Amino acid sequence: MTPYRKRSLAFGLLYASEGAPIGFIWWAMPTQLRLAGVEPSVIAVIVGLLVVPWIFKFLWAPLIDYAQSRFGGFQFWVILAQIFMGLTLLPLVHLDLQEQFQLVVVCLFAHAFFAATQDVAIDGWLVKVTPVHERGKITGWMQAGMLIGRWLFGAGLLLVSDQIDFHVTIYALVAWIWFMLLVVVVTLYFPRGFEYLRGEANFGVIGRNLKRALTSSVTWLGIAIALTAGAGFEAVGAIAGPFFVDRGYSGPLVGYYYTAAVPAMMLGAVLGGYLADRVGHRITVMVAVVAIFAIISSVSAAAMLDLAEAFVVTPMVVLYAGIGLLTVSSYALFMDLTNPKIAGTQFSTYMGATNGCESWAAIAIGGLLTFLPYSQAFFFIALASLVSLFFLIKVKGRFEDSGPKHFKRPVPPA
Repeated sequence: MTPYRKRSLAFGLLYASEGAPIGFIWWAMPTQLRLAGVEPSVIAVIVGLLVVPWIFKFLWAPLIDYAQSRFGGFQFWVILAQIFMGLTLLPLVHLDLQEQFQLVVVCLFAHAFFAATQDVAIDGWLVKVTPVHERGKITGWMQAGMLIGRWLFGAGLLLVSDQIDFHVTIYALVAWIWFMLLVVVVTLYFPRGFEYLRGEANFGVIGRNLKRALTSSVTWLGIAIALTAGAGFEAVGAIAGPFFVDRGYSGPLVGYYYTAAVPAMMLGAVLGGYLADRVGHRITVMVAVVAIFAIISSVSAAAMLDLAEAFVVTPMVVLYAGIGLLTVSSYALFMDLTNPKIAGTQFSTYMGATNGCESWAAIAIGGLLTFLPYSQAFFFIALASLVSLFFLIKVKGRFEDSGPKHFKRPVPPA
């Protein structure tokens, strides 16, 4: 197996371990809560709050950048995080989702902290070992892996929600996360394809590079892009389950919708990765932003005009192809803007900003839904995402000087 294929497989499987709890928290749980009678505005706020650890993961990312060379590389942090990801989910076996809801949220929040730490370690490791020309393609395979995990414990759970006990699902989710630890162990025993230059790992070097990044306009433009580009799809995705429930769908029917969405997003991610590497990461992000706005606008119009259900469901599925395209191209762009010496910290800052977008968009649409119907709320939140085009245009003239050229590094041996 070539080093590229090994990297694609390993990071794809690791993202599958990330995707499983995301599928449960973002797809299955909101649908089940709505079926239990919880208001959509409340559900949106809860989802928004659970994203908080991902938003602020940059605060402890410098520790991971510093300590990774002293504790076996980024792999050590991935192993540690995944162990605690499982341990924080196990108490849910003994809790009732409705009657002990506050304790459930506490456990999920603790899980989110360790999942965010895992995210920092995996992304920092990825930036260190992946050549520039592979970034779009490997990100595509990572998103494919994430979607497999998300489908199994999101859409898959909804499809069998009438037959399988909730507690069995938690055990399966923990087993899935811990099984993926084998992937990290294999890379430790067979490291070819995962080599990287560790460099000097001390706070002085990290501090100087952080100062350099903080004074670069491109860093702030990247953060602005991350905070705005995904607003439309993040908001619609957070409330899609309740949206369909209010249109008369049962839990299994919502599961079928998410089942159709998974291959759509996977196709968008894999093809989008190849497209982004060919035509440019920035241009692909701009195309994806406009496409997603157009798709959400069509859903909004169909719902407002009370058209046949096919005119609502079809673009909602196609939306996930656009999400796949935007996700892989934007992640590749953020990798271009990342200094490998502070890979965990800087890339995690961009990723934290995308999670910030997810949080504010979910909370915002929850607020809009208190006085607007779904159709209008969808349109206005999608309109907000177009602000990112301004930042994407602004970054063009500074990209070569402050982006990849500024942070150029040797490509690891194949």
